[in-house]
Amino acid sequence: MAKTNPLQDQLIKAGLAKKSKVAAVAREQLKQAKAGAGPSEIARDAERARAEKVERDRALEAERKAQARAAELRAQARQIIRDKQLPRSGEGEYRFDADGAIRTLLVDDDQRRKLASGAVVIVRFGDGYTLLPRPAGLQVRERDADCIVLDHGLATDTTSDASDDDAYYAQFQVPDDLMW
Repeated sequence: MAKTNPLQDQLIKAGLAKKSKVAAVAREQLKQAKAGAGPSEIARDAERARAEKVERDRALEAERKAQARAAELRAQARQIIRDKQLPRSGEGEYRFDADGAIRTLLVDDDQRRKLASGAVVIVRFGDGYTLLPRPAGLQVRERDADCIVLDHGLATDTTSDASDDDAYYAQFQVPDDLMW
């Protein structure tokens, strides 16, 4: 049996408490001590705050990893462009639309034909533009599609409206050697 404290002994001697009642109270206190009182409100708030911080940190880390991955892909795209760009040795101007403005590249006749057929693409490189062979252009597109400025080799979606327009405009012949 649990040892009684001096106050309990005094209450029993004075006849104000019964020994069985004191033993029952001691057993109840022992049960509570063994089971441990449930976590206090402060402890629950602290645990909740810690869990929220862990979740916030996890989200920030995922965002940092995504940004790092995007930067790595952009760097890979720049490296591919730097390694595989075609030398531009032409006197003819090739005009194309980029960023809402008409831009110009100097190309030769062979490069002009390859651009028209889609064998060569125009990509943004630094502050300017350069030519890439189509396979390298596809690699760049996988890593950073915003670098591709002009690609005539893409298959376009043809809808019935577009085919109606094509049928109408087919009656107007446009020369193949048209330059602007």
